[in-house]
Amino acid sequence: MNETRKIVLVGTGSVGMSMAYSFLTTGGLDELVLIDVNKEKAIGEAMDLQHGLPYARHNLIVRAGEYADCKGAKVVVITAGVTQRPDETRLDLTTRDAIIIKDVTENIMKSGFDGILVVASNPVDGMTYVAQKVSGLPKHRVIGSGTILDTARLRFMMSEYLNISSGNIHAYIMGEHGDTSFVPWNNAYVGCKPLLELLDEQGRDLTDLHNIYTQVQQAGYEIVKRKHSTYYGIGLSLNRLVQAILNDENVILTVSAYQNGEYGQEGLYVGVPAVVNREGVREIVKLDLSDVDKAKFNHSCETLKKINHDIIDPLL
Repeated sequence: MNETRKIVLVGTGSVGMSMAYSFLTTGGLDELVLIDVNKEKAIGEAMDLQHGLPYARHNLIVRAGEYADCKGAKVVVITAGVTQRPDETRLDLTTRDAIIIKDVTENIMKSGFDGILVVASNPVDGMTYVAQKVSGLPKHRVIGSGTILDTARLRFMMSEYLNISSGNIHAYIMGEHGDTSFVPWNNAYVGCKPLLELLDEQGRDLTDLHNIYTQVQQAGYEIVKRKHSTYYGIGLSLNRLVQAILNDENVILTVSAYQNGEYGQEGLYVGVPAVVNREGVREIVKLDLSDVDKAKFNHSCETLKKINHDIIDPLL
């Protein structure tokens, strides 16, 4: 008999509910439980989704619940946290959200949860670090959404620039989900062809790549400025990550994964391409980074380490 594919969402804000809604159209779940500090909101969101179930792609149980429901779940997704202000960087959120994630994680673990913990609350690398430290779960079973959305933005913009399907754009955003991220362009491919080789053949200006990266890096701020928050893109990205876990896909996604020396860094979570399956992060894909890209990655890691040491560790 097949095991029940149950996931729990903690945090019924726009990000969490965008992910929740997406599962009604993609399927892949048997049960979705919604938890929020505002219990009435969780009930209302569950009711709203329930009323669309007759038109959903697959049978699905949707309900509001309690932390006790985390027991037996395959995946718990944390999107709880405060809203990023228009003038606030992701890093400014650290102290405010770390306290919330600590409390949420403690409540999850009290249930006896023993699955995969996915963190999407910002700043996600730091919050994933908090969740692992507090939960005590194996490091490969605590995963942050990392640069999975940044990478999707990059693939979309490169697709428009080259007029080639995003499915054939193989390029990654690495590092912090934020201001110190970077693109290892030497490791980018269009189909099986190196991107830089293709651009050279087409006589394109390589400064275009810098402009595209800048657009990717600023995309969240631009959206927040116009509509106060971002949620559709990350909601679909979380759907993709959860499906990869539930379906044991062994797919490469740029998640926030714990570093254990793969890129010469240890003791932190940061966005890297990693193989994801039902066990969480199976392994980190080690790219042959140029000296310039190594320096960028190290800078991103040192930025995150300082935040962990100065802000997060004292709270734990």
